[in-house]
Amino acid sequence: MNEKSIIIFGAGKIGRSFIGQLFGQSGYKITFIDVDKDLVEQLNRNKSYPVVIKGKTEKTIIVKNVHAISGLNFDAVKEEIARTSLMAVSVGKNALEKIIPIIAEGLILRYELYPNHPLDIIIAENMRSAAQFIHNHLIHSLPENFPLEKLVGLVETSIGKMVPMMTKEELSQNPLMIFAEPYNTLILDKKGFKNLIPEVAGLSPKENMRAWVDRKAFIHNMGHAASAYMGTFFHPNANYIYEVLNDKKILIAVRQAMLQAADVLHAYYPNDFSKHDLVAHIDDLLERFQNNALKDTIFRVGQDLPRKLGIDDRFAGIIIMAHQKHLKYDRILNAMSYGFFFCKTNDLGQANPQDVIFLQMLKENGVERTLEMLCGFNAHTHHFLIEELNVQYLKLKKTVPELNL
Repeated sequence: MNEKSIIIFGAGKIGRSFIGQLFGQSGYKITFIDVDKDLVEQLNRNKSYPVVIKGKTEKTIIVKNVHAISGLNFDAVKEEIARTSLMAVSVGKNALEKIIPIIAEGLILRYELYPNHPLDIIIAENMRSAAQFIHNHLIHSLPENFPLEKLVGLVETSIGKMVPMMTKEELSQNPLMIFAEPYNTLILDKKGFKNLIPEVAGLSPKENMRAWVDRKAFIHNMGHAASAYMGTFFHPNANYIYEVLNDKKILIAVRQAMLQAADVLHAYYPNDFSKHDLVAHIDDLLERFQNNALKDTIFRVGQDLPRKLGIDDRFAGIIIMAHQKHLKYDRILNAMSYGFFFCKTNDLGQANPQDVIFLQMLKENGVERTLEMLCGFNAHTHHFLIEELNVQYLKLKKTVPELNL
């Protein structure tokens, strides 16, 4: 078995700039699993890659001791899973389901070769209940008698690092280069590990992971998306998050929505967060959102409306929590309603296809049908929220020209 080695499924932005950087700088051998043939070949040719830190001063970190395997090379992937000391996944929820069968096969081989060596899997995904999601899918892919609870640690994380999209021109300079902000703290579930927690600088284990996942979703993600949606509405020609937050009215409105979310989280998790800590976290985030060196695009932050306006995502999720405790959520709901007018494109002039579908359905069928069909809302259970969003949508619609789809 390879000591101080980590497999990372997904050699994308978070995989390389965050997980790979943290473990690489702590002396781990890094093996990326990815289906991008060119990326795999380039990583194997260079055996390293640069991470450009975009802050007040710019610096470049070279992550070394890097290897890559094609995700289509099932035998090699299984062998690597069997012998690694640690694993991480950072592929996105849709792809996550697709890689679980091959992970299961690797676990079976590992059990045959090293029956007493648990494998901890760091779940570097922006999703709630990620450990339960993987657990449920692994059960169906593993033999009935496989000791899953004993041999697999499912470690949820809160991914707070912002990694912007890079332009075609920037990528052409070096396809392995990746940009990132200076923030480098990986919050993860202390209770998820079966082995000792790795001694890696930047890891921040927490007892009550649910509280920290919710803090990320309902303060960080919500505030970020609120900036994109309100910013686009009032400054349709702006491209970057820092640009729209230069408008003090938008900055104040976003902060008020984030503070309202903080009140809700404090009510649910009084032993995990003080109000003072949550306010300090909000002000730190807003400062990071305004990092003009990062050039984080409004398109990246706001795209994928069906998911980001979804019933259990950054806006609706915290509104439902507030509603259950009879707490205020009007600022959050107001920020969410601007999402109905988000029609941004990337640097090539392309819209996210999911956004096109969302806005077309909204135009043809209205708020209620769109939220039910695309965002997981239930007409009966979530009637209060649908009605309030419809009122806000119609109010805002009177102030803007018809969207060009």
